[in-house]
Amino acid sequence: MTETSPTPQAATPQNELLLQISYETLLSMYGNSLYFLVSLIAGAIEAGKRFFACDALEKMESQFKKLDIGKSSNFKGYTALLQENVNPAGLGDLHEGFDIGWEPLTGESPFSTGVDTAGVTSGAMSGTNVWPQNIPGFKEAVLAYYHDAIKLGKLLFPLFALALDLAEDFFDDKTTRPAAIMRILHYPPQPSKTDNEDRQIGIGEHTDYECFTLLWQDHVGGLQVKNAAGKWVDAVHIPGTIVVKYVIPAAASEINLLGGQMSLTQDDVFKSTPHRAVNCSGAERYSMPLFFGTDYDVLLDPIVTCVSPNSPGKYEVISAGDYVKSRLEATYHQTPA
Repeated sequence: MTETSPTPQAATPQNELLLQISYETLLSMYGNSLYFLVSLIAGAIEAGKRFFACDALEKMESQFKKLDIGKSSNFKGYTALLQENVNPAGLGDLHEGFDIGWEPLTGESPFSTGVDTAGVTSGAMSGTNVWPQNIPGFKEAVLAYYHDAIKLGKLLFPLFALALDLAEDFFDDKTTRPAAIMRILHYPPQPSKTDNEDRQIGIGEHTDYECFTLLWQDHVGGLQVKNAAGKWVDAVHIPGTIVVKYVIPAAASEINLLGGQMSLTQDDVFKSTPHRAVNCSGAERYSMPLFFGTDYDVLLDPIVTCVSPNSPGKYEVISAGDYVKSRLEATYHQTPA
C-alpha cells in the first residue's frame, strides 16, 4: 500500500475532527445505529439465538458437525464453547459463535452487486460460507444485516485516509472486495469473580486482526478496553448505537484501538488496542462484531506518510489474507498448511 504523492496533505477539518474524537478516554466511539433498520439487527440476533438454543450434542454430533470452524479452511462456521482461545495465556474463551464472510444476498447475482469477488474465492482466505439447514430464515436474516454493515464500513475508510494525511479515496482500490468477517456471539453467564486470574473469561485479552470493527452489543454489555494506564475500562451499552473500535495516534498514547492490518500498514502510527469481554451479569449476552479489512491480496507495506528515512518500516510485508489467516490459525491452534 503505497501513496503516489510524496508530499503529505495538509490537515483538513475532517482530519482534525477524527483526531479530536480519538482522544476520548474510553477508546471507543459510538455511532448512531439508526443507519441500520432496527428490524435487520433484531432479525439477525433472533436468528442467532435460535441457532445457539439448539442442543449442544446436536450441534457437535449432528448436522452442525460439518459447520465446525476448526475444520474449515477459511474459518467460517460454528465455534463451540471454549473452542476459541484468543489469549495465548488463556484457558479457552467462554462464548460460542457463528462466523461468515461475504456472499451475495439470497437470489442476488454476484455480478449485480458491482463488487469484484475474485479475492473472496481465491488466496489464503478462499472458501465459501457454511450454513445450518434446520434454522428457517437464518441465512437470510444474517446476510441482510451483514450487507448493511458492509455499506457503513466502506463509509469510514475515507476518514482514516484523511487522518493519515492521504487522499480521501486512498483506500478505494484496496477495498474493492468485501474482505469482512462477521460473527454472531453468545456469552453464557460466567461467575461473578473470574477464575484462574482472568485466564478463562467471555473472550480473553486480544487485539483485532483487520482494520476496524463495527460492534453491536446488547444491553448486557461486557466489552472492556485497556486504557493507556493499563486499566480495564467498561465500554458500556448505549441504546441505539454501534460501537466503532477506532484509533488514538501513537504519538499521543501507547494504547490504540484498531485492527492489526492498520498497525502494520501505518507502522504503529495507529495501533490496535487490547480488549476483552467479561459477562458477570448473570444473563445471556449477545453481540455482533463485523471486522472490516482490506482486500485479502493487498500487501501490507507501510504507507508513505507513516515512515521516513529516520523511521523506516518495522514489519515484514505480508498480504492481508495471509496475515488474517495466521492470526486465526493461532487462535484455533491450527498448524499452517
